[in-house]
Amino acid sequence: MIAPLPFRLLGGLALALAACSPAADEAAPASGGATPTAGQALVVDEGSQPNVVRIAVGSPDHTTLVAALQAAELVDPLANVGPFTVFAPTNAAFDKLPPGTVENLVKPENKATLVAILYHHVTTSALELDYFTDGQSLNMVGGPPVVITRRDGATYVNDAKVLGSVRASNGWVHVIDGVLVP
Repeated sequence: MIAPLPFRLLGGLALALAACSPAADEAAPASGGATPTAGQALVVDEGSQPNVVRIAVGSPDHTTLVAALQAAELVDPLANVGPFTVFAPTNAAFDKLPPGTVENLVKPENKATLVAILYHHVTTSALELDYFTDGQSLNMVGGPPVVITRRDGATYVNDAKVLGSVRASNGWVHVIDGVLVP
């Protein structure tokens, strides 16, 4: 669907690092599609390095993740100081889930389940890729620990391959090709 994915990811993430335009801010309203009226995510700072949320908002390959963060009302918490390490599934990663899964999870009545899944992609430390070792167990904000595997020069979180990494003002975003299900 997206080809070549690694180059699009890096290009989109590089653009996000440069700055988020006001249009990008408007494209990421709070859950329910309403324009947010308060919260850390509304702080406009085009001169500083973007936080983990702004990186995701600026990436065309993370629109599903951004929509899920909005539905779970996790945009403001992840825009805060942190530190955070976010394993960010691409749109293609969400597409691997059974049909209708994402649509079902973003329904208001499934918010608790969605929050649990999204928290399983976050740890409260700023961990660059070189920190991870083969066989390492990593505690997440929610759910059981994940296992880091290193093989053939690549890093995996459970079975999801890390495609790239971007430093954020409040941590790290590691782009992955799978959704981590607790």
